Amino acid sequence: MHPDIEALFDDAESRYLKIEELGILNQYVDSLPERLETYRQLRNREVEIMQPVADELEAALPNVSQDNLERSLKNAILLLRYCAMAMLLNDEAFVRNRLLNWVEKAAQAYNTRPIDSILYPLLERKLGQILTPQQMGFLSPPLTLAKNALLDPASVS
Repeated sequence: MHPDIEALFDDAESRYLKIEELGILNQYVDSLPERLETYRQLRNREVEIMQPVADELEAALPNVSQDNLERSLKNAILLLRYCAMAMLLNDEAFVRNRLLNWVEKAAQAYNTRPIDSILYPLLERKLGQILTPQQMGFLSPPLTLAKNALLDPASVS
């Protein structure tokens, strides 16, 4: 859960929430139905999202090994799932703490950054076609964090 929201619950035994704290909590609660719907869409339409991305990626990189293409696509699916959960929790740290270190090392070890630099713009474009602007607004912060970590690890250190 987002650290600011989590902190609100930690203080529950010592005091009531201040007006501005109630506002933070209210904002999150009000956005939860749309976040849940966004999460459901990502879950239910994962193949519809990823298959065209995979097809375009393969067409754009005909000389790249199938193993590396598959590795990048599997990482992108994993990354999208983690970003969806981070979006649902409203907590970018979820992506940072649970995924980025591992994915960065895999990208470096298998030298998939050239593939990823083509894959992630394709993925973002496809997501923009499927999700509403509001839904993209929820998903963009963790997705951007993850994409930047893969393509330019120094940008998120």
